[in-house]
Amino acid sequence: MEAPPTTVTVSRTLAQRLSATPRGARLARQLAVAQLHVWGGVFASEEVADKVSVIVAELAANAVTHGRVPGRDFELRLSRVTGSVRIEVTDTRHDRRPPAPGAVRSARPLDDGGRGLVLVDALADRWEVLDRDGAGAPGKTVRAEVDLPFGRHHRAVP
Repeated sequence: MEAPPTTVTVSRTLAQRLSATPRGARLARQLAVAQLHVWGGVFASEEVADKVSVIVAELAANAVTHGRVPGRDFELRLSRVTGSVRIEVTDTRHDRRPPAPGAVRSARPLDDGGRGLVLVDALADRWEVLDRDGAGAPGKTVRAEVDLPFGRHHRAVP
């Protein structure tokens, strides 16, 4: 008797809840980069992987630092959408919203923080702050998209 053929399905979305700790933030970045390599092709290109890595690191660090509610996790969602990679980081704190795109100010030279969203603003092709999905669920989602580089050396992956 022969074994049935094996089919490998590559999901279009990675969704993972992580502890709202520095370790959880580091893991979010590592998971995002690993997922890009699973998707392969243009998703794993150095240009895309570097941008996604920094954006995830900054958004996860913000979720852990500014969006943390004791005992609650944050969520990383990475999706393949037409022509881009979508990054969403959701936390459960609704009262501390980051500035909207276009309202992000650069930190002063001696400030300890305040550079994360400047990096997101510079690297993402689009980003926004949304109320958290769910019936009355507290919190917010920061969504960013990185466009895929299409050219003679890259092929879009459906």
